[in-house]
Amino acid sequence: MIYPSLSAKYINMPTIIFLYQLITSAGLPIIELLLRWRIIMGKEEAVRIEERRGVASLYRPRGPLIWIHAASLGEAQSVLIFIERLIHERPSLNILVTTGTVTSASLMKERLPKQAFHQFVPVDRLTWVRRFLNYWKPDLAIWVESELWPNLLLETSSRKIKMVLLNGRISASSYNMWNKFSKLAHRLLSTFTIVLTQDDVSAERFRTLGAKNIIISGNLKTSASPLPANASSLLEIQDLTGDRPLWLAASTHASEEIIIGQAHNIIRRKIPNLLTIIAPRHPQRSKQITKSLKEEGLVIARRDLAEKITDNTDIYLVDRTGELGLFYRITKIAFIGGSLIKHGGQNLHEAALLRCVVIHGPHMNNFQQIADSLSSAGASLVVNSTEKLAASVEALLTNPKNTDKMAEIAAETVKLDDSVLEQVMFSLSPLLELVESVEL
Repeated sequence: MIYPSLSAKYINMPTIIFLYQLITSAGLPIIELLLRWRIIMGKEEAVRIEERRGVASLYRPRGPLIWIHAASLGEAQSVLIFIERLIHERPSLNILVTTGTVTSASLMKERLPKQAFHQFVPVDRLTWVRRFLNYWKPDLAIWVESELWPNLLLETSSRKIKMVLLNGRISASSYNMWNKFSKLAHRLLSTFTIVLTQDDVSAERFRTLGAKNIIISGNLKTSASPLPANASSLLEIQDLTGDRPLWLAASTHASEEIIIGQAHNIIRRKIPNLLTIIAPRHPQRSKQITKSLKEEGLVIARRDLAEKITDNTDIYLVDRTGELGLFYRITKIAFIGGSLIKHGGQNLHEAALLRCVVIHGPHMNNFQQIADSLSSAGASLVVNSTEKLAASVEALLTNPKNTDKMAEIAAETVKLDDSVLEQVMFSLSPLLELVESVEL
């Protein structure tokens, strides 16, 4: 996403776009170095790196094609229910899904239905963007939430391809930034035929920034089914963990795992056979996480290495993607990461829907509405330190009746809301009918 410098307010909008396109074109050597670094760091798939240059690795199927861009794991998860509904109601459509992260690509590989397929989104360099669009020739482009890449947006729009912003959300900080560059924001947002927002706050922010045809459809995440879990894997993990008291720290970010490990050490003073499960947001960080937790004196078992949980295991590190549905089902206590640091939090809905009491830090601006709902219902706990996290987990583990009650309230608070998906499908039906009319 483009973040203009403060000096941009003194430059007219066409000049800003020209400079951005010039920099992204002339900066090829730096972009290539960045891609190589990302491969080394496990943030790109080496065998599919050409997709990031706009080179397709799959054949384009004949017939109408809808391109859906979901930036990373959270957006990809939220849009799955929409994709399934699209294919069910309009089987003639082909669905291309692009994302920009390895974890989201792994999820798409596991959960996309047959008529949908995944590619990595091209880096926002004009030559690569044009190569991507020339090959795929989408008949409709749908962007999920709020990642706006200028070259992709403007080049798609220039080809008269209809575009939709789905599940649109804009935080207060992003709004304040874009409001300083209102002409640029207006130019980018004007490329969308329809903007479907999660709530009235985001709707008003998009409207102020220049978006047109705004519809408040609600948060698509509330229409999502519970995360799946493989039945044999569930039995296996239940057998491995036995009757040990346990809790889960899900979608954790850098520095949060240390806090989790320290909290574990505090809790086990009173609950010596405690098992803590950590499922990091980015599993490719597992080596660093393991090293840092061992320095805290903890015994680690890594799932990706098939290391067994023994009586001495303190931390079970779930360094795979797509398995949160499994681990939410074996515990009633889930800390949700990205919230003890200024990241904005991760999805609370998935844990609550599977009857977990939710614990999170103070930084939940990305999911503030659901955080407020769970808090008001008495189904969540907010912590801001290692000590408070440890105390909260210990209290829940030692009072199972209260924990069960809170977990049921959590599930009831976030129960499925099919009306959001219905509103989305109704709002998009005229565009979908146009796409279906495309000749084979």
